[in-house]
Amino acid sequence: MTVSRRDLLKGSLPFMVGAALGGISGVAPRLVSGAEADKQMAVPQPPWPYKKLDSIAVAESAYDGYYTGACNYGVFESIIGALRKEVGFPYTAFPSAMMVVGEGGVAQVASLCGSLNGAAHAIFLITGGLDKKQREVPFALIQDLYNWYEQAPLPDYKPKNAKYQIVTSVSKSNLCHVSVSKWCKVAKVKSFSKERSERCAWLTAAVAKQTVDLLNKQADGAFKPTYAMSADVKACRSCHDQKGTIENTRAMMDCGGCHFTGKAPKHPKI
Repeated sequence: MTVSRRDLLKGSLPFMVGAALGGISGVAPRLVSGAEADKQMAVPQPPWPYKKLDSIAVAESAYDGYYTGACNYGVFESIIGALRKEVGFPYTAFPSAMMVVGEGGVAQVASLCGSLNGAAHAIFLITGGLDKKQREVPFALIQDLYNWYEQAPLPDYKPKNAKYQIVTSVSKSNLCHVSVSKWCKVAKVKSFSKERSERCAWLTAAVAKQTVDLLNKQADGAFKPTYAMSADVKACRSCHDQKGTIENTRAMMDCGGCHFTGKAPKHPKI
């Protein structure tokens, strides 16, 4: 008969702790049932405890993390790994390796930028929850982060051990495909070059830094959205979003990255 590590912990850990306490206080040890052990070992629902982090240290970790498990993993593990050290449980219970699936816009299909994906998951784990009211803070933080990503010249952080000098570009999109293509056009390099990979490593570091800066502000009660939706996006939403004349989308991202550039066109009546 084999005994799993979990079963072994259920049986031995309560006994060892109880024995230790009994030896100190003279109180007889109390054995814990399997159901109670399950309850004690359960991972809590978010939000998880947060301790303010050094955003530069996290950025450097994210840069290295990119070359270990790509963009999504790099951002997520740089933040959660730091909290694993600073806070311990429940961060010790999360398998960060699963975040590798977000590489290159999820399994390299170039949809949502992996660095933003990893950031959103970290933000929600720290500030979110199942109740609708609990979504307000993480959603506000994530929306501000995504607007920053679309509007700012990036990457805006140079890692200490950078391999190449990297130029910046404005993506006007949170999609991996658009972000990479626009940067390649500005940098005049190919999308499968070492320089493009280095650019994404810098971007992973930049997103991790920006995310921690937002989380630190939230922890201080000082967060206020800095990056609003552009005028073009608001114009598009006036027709296409909720209560618009067309109402055929739920988009908050910059439309110009895919559909057009410049001002929103006039639509024919539908």
